[in-house]
Amino acid sequence: MKILAFVLMMQDTCFGSSIVEIWAKEDEKTTKTVFTGDLGNNDLPLLDSPTMIENADYVVMESTYGNRLHIRNDEKAKLFLDIVSETLDNGGTVVIPSFAVGRTQEILYEIDKLKDEYGQDAAFAKKYQTIMKSPVYVDSPLAISATEIFQKNLDLFEEEIRNKIKSGDNPLDFPGLKFTRTADESKELNERNEPCIILSASGMCEVGRIKHHLKHNLWNPKSTILFVGYQAPGTLGRSIVEGAKKVKIFGEEIAVNARIEYIEGYSGHADQEWLLNFIYSFIYKPKHVFLVHGELEGQEVLKQKIEEKTGIPVTIPNFGESYELTETPQLQERDEKIVNYDKVFQRLDVLEQIERLKNQIDQVEDVVKEDINTNDVDIKKLNERMKEIQKQIENMM
Repeated sequence: MKILAFVLMMQDTCFGSSIVEIWAKEDEKTTKTVFTGDLGNNDLPLLDSPTMIENADYVVMESTYGNRLHIRNDEKAKLFLDIVSETLDNGGTVVIPSFAVGRTQEILYEIDKLKDEYGQDAAFAKKYQTIMKSPVYVDSPLAISATEIFQKNLDLFEEEIRNKIKSGDNPLDFPGLKFTRTADESKELNERNEPCIILSASGMCEVGRIKHHLKHNLWNPKSTILFVGYQAPGTLGRSIVEGAKKVKIFGEEIAVNARIEYIEGYSGHADQEWLLNFIYSFIYKPKHVFLVHGELEGQEVLKQKIEEKTGIPVTIPNFGESYELTETPQLQERDEKIVNYDKVFQRLDVLEQIERLKNQIDQVEDVVKEDINTNDVDIKKLNERMKEIQKQIENMM
C-alpha cells in the first residue's frame, strides 16, 4: 500500500476545512489513514471546534504553525480595537488583507461583538463609537458571496452565536457595513477621503483588489495595513510584514510608510498547542505521522514535540516522495519528472530569497545615506540587522 504524501490537497468549505478518513483493505488487512486538511483553531467563534478522531494507523497532518502559539481571543480583540480606532482617529484607512472565506466573516463578527466585551468601559465606548461611525467595506466578490452564505446558514454556528441572532443581534450585519460588488465601486474607495475599514482579498496580497488598496495606502503614514492571517514566504504580504521599506505593485515602486500590524490569533490554522491536542485526542494512537503543509523550521519543532510527548515516529516528506505504509513506512523511489519540477521550484525560491536579501541591504544603505550623523543606538541596530542578513546568506550556501 502506497501513499503520495504531497498529492492530497483539502478543499476549504464555507464552514471549515475537511478531514478525510480512508480505509484501505489489502490481503484481508484494513489500514486507516487520516488526512487532516487545514486544522482550524479551537476557539473560532463562528465555527464548531475541529472534529477529533478516535483512531488511525497513519496521519498526514498540516503543520503551518508547528512552532508557534496564537494570542488569546480576549487579547486579540483588545489589540484589534486599539489599532483600528487609533488609525481612524488619525484620519487614516485600515486596510485588512483577508481571506474571503472564514477570515472576513470572523473580522466582521469581531467588530460587532466588541460592544459586549467592553460596553461598560468609558474609554472603550469612545473607541467603539469611532469604529461604529466609520464605514466597513467588504471589497471582494468571493468574500461577499461567502458572507451571504454564512448569513443564510446561521443555524450551523455555535450556540452562543445562535442565541445572539435569536435576540435580534446578527453579528454579520451591522450599521456601516457595506459591500462593494463591482470593480468601479472598488476603485471609488480609493478616491474617498473618509476614514474607513476595507477588508479585501487576497489574504497574502498576491492577487485581487487588495493590491490596488495597498498601492493607494502603503505610502500614507496615517493608514494601517492590518494582517490577520498567515503570510507565506515569497509573497507580497510576507515582505511587508517582515519590514520591507519599499515594494513593487503593478511594476511601480511604493514606499511603505503606513503602520504595519499583524494579529496572528485570527489565523484559521491551529497553533502548536492544538496541533498537539489533535494527536493527543486519538484513543488508539497512530503508528506514524507525516507532517505536510508547513515551513521546515515549524515542522522540525513539531516533529520533536510529537515524538517526545507521544513516542509516535514522525516523517517530514520531501516534494515528490512516496511511502509504502508498512509497520515502518518505507520511502520509495521518487518520480524523476516530479523531482525535476521540484528543482525548478527550488531555483525560483532561491531567486526570490536573493531578491528579498538585496532589498533588505538596499534599505539599510538608504538609512545610512539619509542620515550620515546616525546616533550610536541606530548604528548598533543596523549592525545587528546586517549580521542577520549575512546569516541568511550563509544559510543559503
